[in-house]
Formats: sequence, C-alpha cells, structure tokens
Amino acid sequence: MTSYIIKRLLALVPVIIGVALVVFLIIHLIPGDPAQTMLGERATVEAIEQLRESMGLNEPLYIQFISFFKGLLSGDLGRSVMSNNPVLNEISVRFPATLELSFCAMIFAVGVGIPAGIFAATHQNSFFDNASMLIALIGVSMPIFWLGLMLIWLFAVILGWLPPSSRLSVGVELDYITNILLVDSIIQLNWNAFKNVFSHLILPSVALGTIPLAIIARMTRSSMLEVLKQDYIRTAYSKGLQDRMVVYKHALKNAFIPIITVVGLQFGVLLGGAVLTETIFSWPGLGKYLVDAIYSRDFPVVQGGILFFAIAFVIVNLLVDISYAAIDPRIEYK
Repeated sequence: MTSYIIKRLLALVPVIIGVALVVFLIIHLIPGDPAQTMLGERATVEAIEQLRESMGLNEPLYIQFISFFKGLLSGDLGRSVMSNNPVLNEISVRFPATLELSFCAMIFAVGVGIPAGIFAATHQNSFFDNASMLIALIGVSMPIFWLGLMLIWLFAVILGWLPPSSRLSVGVELDYITNILLVDSIIQLNWNAFKNVFSHLILPSVALGTIPLAIIARMTRSSMLEVLKQDYIRTAYSKGLQDRMVVYKHALKNAFIPIITVVGLQFGVLLGGAVLTETIFSWPGLGKYLVDAIYSRDFPVVQGGILFFAIAFVIVNLLVDISYAAIDPRIEYK
C-alpha cells in the first residue's frame, strides 16, 4: 500500500508540469494586455511598458514559464496582478467556501442518488424505476445556470423561503476560524449562525448536486442490477434471508466499487466545476474568484487556481483508489 501511494504521488509530478504548461500557454494566448487592464484605458504608453517590465511580461514566453515553474517548486504561485497579494494566500482564503459547497452538494447527491438507484434496481421495470431514470436523464441534461436561476426565482423570489445568494446574512455574527462556516458555527455553538449558513447552502447545493445525483443514481441502479443476477444472491434468497439483508449486506457491498468510483470522480469534478454555481449565487469561493481573475486578465491567479484544482482532482482520485481495499479486502495494491 505504501509503495503504491508513493508511486501515485510521484506520478503527480508530470501531471503538474503538463497542466502548468498547458494553462500557461492558453492564458498567454488570450488577447489583451494585463498591464493595460490594471492601469486603465487612459494610461500612457510609458506607464504600460514600465509595468510590463516590472511584471516580466516583456520576457519571452519560455522565460516567463521557467520563472513561474521555479516559483511553483518553492510553493510560490506568484502574486495577484490586481491585489498584489500572494496567490496561494488568496486561494487558501477562498477554497474553504468551495469545499463546503462541494461537500454539501455531494451529501445531497449521495443521500438521494444511492437510495433511488437501489430502489429502482430492486423494483426493475416498475413505475418508480422508469420515472426515476427519466428524472435522472433530465437531471444530467439540465444546465446548472438555468437550474440555479429557476431555484432562485421560485424559492427566493416567489416563495421567499430561502436566501438567494452569499454565505451569511448581514447582521449575523460569526467569527471565521476555518472559513468553513458550518464548522465555525458548531465550534462556537452559534446555532443561529448555523441555521443561517445552512439556509444559504441549500439552493446552491441542490443546483450543484443535481447532475452528480443523476449520475450516481444511474450507476447505482446499473451496478445493483448486475450484482442481483449473481448466483450467490439467489443462494441467499433460497436460504430464506430477508430482502433487506440480501440487498444491503450482500448485494450493495459488492456493487459499491463502481459507485464509490463515480462518487469520487464527481466530487473531484464538483471542486473544479463550481464556477457557474458560485457565479450565479454570488458564492465567494475559488470558482467565482477565477472568473473574476479571467475578466481582469490576472494571469497568476488563473494559473495558480487551475493548477490547484488539478492537484485536488488527482488527490481525490488517489483517495478513491485507496478506499477500494477498505470496501473489498480481495483487492491488493502492488
């Protein structure tokens, strides 16, 4: 196990180099001048050239990439063009918000998707099976931006049940410790803030978790149907075991490998794919921060943010692979 983990971590190095190179080239091929963006349209040519020289933008692309990669090896992702703060500090402040949103969205997706898939598989070709798979197909096909806007319109504007944006209402007091507000409110036993934070999480979590929910439900149904056809399941039924025992102890445990794979992959996708959701709901996470950085031509922020998401995705995949042995002891890592 240890040697396998070390090999996977070493394999992360070429991934980081490749992602860094691709992102660097794509960002620098986008039309526009970040120095012009910073100084404004009325800036003089001399001022723009001076700023470009101070930022190293006058250097050839390969020199700029070498400088960027040298900083990356030392844990330095550069400084934001707009705020002049270290990019790593900016990411560390905003990533907890994205992590909190992604985690809640995944709880919603798993909590609804797996039971729906199990029930559909155990009632194959029934009305619920057909209806759930139709809903899952609609969920996969539904654009997040449209669903988010519809949720805001219905539950925030028309019904007024839930807040439409942000993480915390104005006037609600809460000290930021981990910047994961649910955790912070629990640590401080501030239940008023906990309810407020939870109410702000509902709409964006549902919008972000709908597509993973549909995928997880379909995968659970497919995997369960395959396992339920096995001989040992028929043997378990012939012994007089109850349906609940056969389904949850024997079938689900053996069907869980592809399910956990999908859950892990979807969680990695959520971490990097919350951009639209965060933009629609004005969620101050890393996704919205990257969108703002793209508009302002903030190269270091965009490069560092995308690279951070790539590393997080690879680490999530590694954790999923390691979890296989805990689910199925027959699996060995060599």
